[in-house]
Amino acid sequence: MLSFTITFLLGAISAFAAVPRGCGNNPTAGQIAEAEAQYAHQLDAQGLTPQSFGNFTASATKNIRVYFHVIRAGESLSEGNVPKSQITKQISVMNKAYACCGLSFTLAGTDRTTNATWFDLVGPKSGYQTDMKTALRKGGAGTLNIYSVGFTRGTGKGLLGYATYPWNYTSNPTDDGVVLLYSSLPGGTRPDFNLGHTAVHETGHWSGLYHTFEGGCDGPGDYVSDTPAEALPASGCPTNLDTCPDSPGYDPVHNYMDYSYDACVNEFTKGQCARMAGQLRTYRKL
Repeated sequence: MLSFTITFLLGAISAFAAVPRGCGNNPTAGQIAEAEAQYAHQLDAQGLTPQSFGNFTASATKNIRVYFHVIRAGESLSEGNVPKSQITKQISVMNKAYACCGLSFTLAGTDRTTNATWFDLVGPKSGYQTDMKTALRKGGAGTLNIYSVGFTRGTGKGLLGYATYPWNYTSNPTDDGVVLLYSSLPGGTRPDFNLGHTAVHETGHWSGLYHTFEGGCDGPGDYVSDTPAEALPASGCPTNLDTCPDSPGYDPVHNYMDYSYDACVNEFTKGQCARMAGQLRTYRKL
């Protein structure tokens, strides 16, 4: 037992010493319970259950139109003016990641806005993000809007990204979308998080997924049955990490919805794909 404890602690220290992925999605237990009760009610009204989507097929692709909004402080790359080539690569990364779930993404348009205040200060629940989205958002519930910003100050300082959930759309459609750090795009300058997987992670939230470590070792966790329970978010790329030793499986450190480095994540589970299928049908009519 002592040997196990020492090994576990050393593994945990190693995993959490790395710089973690910073995501602004941190719903409370109460908010999750309310959202899941609402989802169950919506499914029941359709004569469906979460299990109804277990037989989705990746070949039946649903295409999602994407509007990419570049928020920049100036004309240089360091001021957020990401080139078209990085945006194109970002869409390719998303298509590769979501192909197993039968989802694809098409860039419907790109616009560029020079606004140093938005670039610096946009963040969760800020008036700046409300102003930005009110001015720029396009499309309906099934249209993905991505905003790239700097997150240098304010409520978003230090974040890699954040997103709205599908069930938020009806009450506040203008707020819908993904906001991410401009340097997290493929080929960007953000160390350890510059392969484009921040957009993959945040689009997972937009499609109805929680973090794999949601709820820790007990309870329903992320409401996906085939993601092993996880007590805390992973950082870096740990091996054989098991923060919930009483539950089956090692921590899902390679899952896009954990906090591991971009180079470490490469998978969604079938259960996650099924949940996204249900969420996108129910709330985004896809």
